[in-house]
Formats: sequence, structure tokens, C-alpha cells
Amino acid sequence: MDPDFWQERWQANQIGFHQNEINPYLARYWPQLEIERSQRVFVPMCGKSLDMLWLLQQGYPVTGVEISRVAVEAFFIENDIMPAISRAGAFIRCVFENLEVLCGDFFALTKADIGEISSIYDRAALIALPADMRRDYITHLTRLLAGTTRGLLITLDYNQEEMSGPPFSVPDGEVRQLFERLCPVQQLCSTDVLEEHERFRETGLTRLTEQAYRLGG
Repeated sequence: MDPDFWQERWQANQIGFHQNEINPYLARYWPQLEIERSQRVFVPMCGKSLDMLWLLQQGYPVTGVEISRVAVEAFFIENDIMPAISRAGAFIRCVFENLEVLCGDFFALTKADIGEISSIYDRAALIALPADMRRDYITHLTRLLAGTTRGLLITLDYNQEEMSGPPFSVPDGEVRQLFERLCPVQQLCSTDVLEEHERFRETGLTRLTEQAYRLGG
């Protein structure tokens, strides 16, 4: 799946994956992680997620990365925020107080771009990638994140034969196999949500499970 796919989705406003409210798993489980508020939180493939503002309001510095300039501009406009904008290598860096969003390709990020970060919130990145790219994603995260990684991961699990994705199905066994090189994984919940999502029922899905994971000890 090349970057043009997501650029086109944002250009066409085909963004059913965007949530207009704070993710309930974030609000429920993040406080349990006991991550110090001095630690910057990395949000890969962040889109225009309001979850970044929630983390900021809890006192965490936040760094997001998003390939679509449409999404980045919409995030700041819709939230009435005027960021300082600069060019930073392959990225456009948008900064407001303790929030920065880097507009560019996640796979082009280096530690020099984001600094020392060991905390992550992933609601939309892993499930946005087909199976053959997910291991590359974890490999790149391992390069970017410092030593002891902690954070929250949210995934979907369904019969991939019933829907092609994205979002893609990432079953529990694959989550554990992928993250074993990066950090320990603990499943926090597994919830049947098919009745809540008409657009997925209309595609023919017969099962849809949301899963939340604690990353790190």
C-alpha cells in the first residue's frame, strides 16, 4: 500500500476511520499505564485525531506523524490552533506548545526527527497496514523508540476474507508475534463491536472485535 492511497483517501474525504470523539479505550486505559507526564508520546499515522489533544490535556508532550497534508491542516484548523510551521528535512514540522505534528512518511522518520521517545499510542497505524507491511512497521518502530517502550495499542479482529481492508484485521496471535521484539504485550480487553458499526455490517462482516493492549511492563 503506497502513500498515494492515503493521500487520495484524505483528498476525497473518505475518512470513515476518523473518530470525532476521544477514543474510549484511551480515556479508560491510559491512566493505568502510569507513564510519567514528562515523557513525550509518539502517535504514528495520527491523521487529525482528537486523541492527541486529550493526551496534551493530560499533561503529555505529543509528537504525531501523518503523511497527508490535508489531514494535518484540518487538524489545526478544526481545533482553532495556529502552529509554528517549519521545514525539517523530509518533513513539515507544525508545533504548538507541547504538541508537534510532522507531515511526511512515517517510514522516512529517524530518531533525529523525533528525539528520545519511549511512549506510544497506536490506534490507527498498525490496522492501516496490510500484512506484508506490518512487520516493517514494527521494525521501524524498534529503530525509533528508546529502550523501554510503553504505551497503548488498539486493533481490530475480523474475518479478513469478508472484507479486504483497510482497516485490516490483526488477530491477537499476530499482535504478540509482532511486538515480541519491541516490548511485552498484555491484552486489556476484547470487545464485540459489530452492532455499533453499520458500515462494517453493510460490507458483510459477521464478526468485529476491538482489542486494546498494554505495551511494555
